[in-house]
Amino acid sequence: MSPLEARLAALAAAGATETYGALARDLGLRLGALTAALEMLMEQDTDQGRPLRAALLRARLGDGLPARGFFDKAADLGHDISDPAGFTADQRRRLSGR
Repeated sequence: MSPLEARLAALAAAGATETYGALARDLGLRLGALTAALEMLMEQDTDQGRPLRAALLRARLGDGLPARGFFDKAADLGHDISDPAGFTADQRRRLSGR
C-alpha cells in the first residue's frame, strides 16, 4: 500500500476528509503529482467496483466537496455526477462503511 493509499484508508476509517494542499504537503508531493496519483486511484477504484477514495479530499475553499477535476474524472469514468453533493456523500459513506 502506498503512503497515499494508507492516508486515504486512515481518512476513510476516521470518517474524515482532507484538503488537497494539506495532503500533498504531508506526503511531500507537488499538487500536480497528487492529482495524477488520485486520478490513477479513481481508475483503479472504478475498474474494481469500489467507491472512489479521492472523494475523501476537499477543495480548500467551498462547501467541503472535492475539486472540479474530481467530478470531471468521475464523469469520464462513467459515474453519474448530476448531483455532486449526493455523489460525494454516497462515496464517502461507502468508504467509511457507514
